[in-house]
Amino acid sequence: EVQLQAFGGGLVPAGGSLRLSCVVSGFTGDAYTIAWFRQAPGKEREGVSSSIKHPVADTETYYADSVKGRFAIIRDNAKNTVYLQMNSLKPEDTAVYYCALDGRFAVYSSNWNWNWTYEYWGQGTQVTVSS
Repeated sequence: EVQLQAFGGGLVPAGGSLRLSCVVSGFTGDAYTIAWFRQAPGKEREGVSSSIKHPVADTETYYADSVKGRFAIIRDNAKNTVYLQMNSLKPEDTAVYYCALDGRFAVYSSNWNWNWTYEYWGQGTQVTVSS
């Protein structure tokens, strides 16, 4: 059974940094897509970043415009962990953050931020940025 466990959220002042972690278990190999989404109160879940790895292909990385240059998605295949390094945090980054995985090679550049593309989801971790 594939399981994702996300952690690392917390309260941070504007301009600060946090690193979220998502540990993947029960999945064989490293050819899969792993992504971070977030959902703020009263808003729809939105894609933050995705790392797409199809067989015999280089890893592709995508970011929402709102986080480009501030966030970085980092895969550590040896630890079965993906990180979301978040720098220069803003109050509008406040949300519950989720990691998601797709192992069917169904994610591409055109749909990386569609939440229904992903098979498995971790529980959320709350990130609160104070002004």
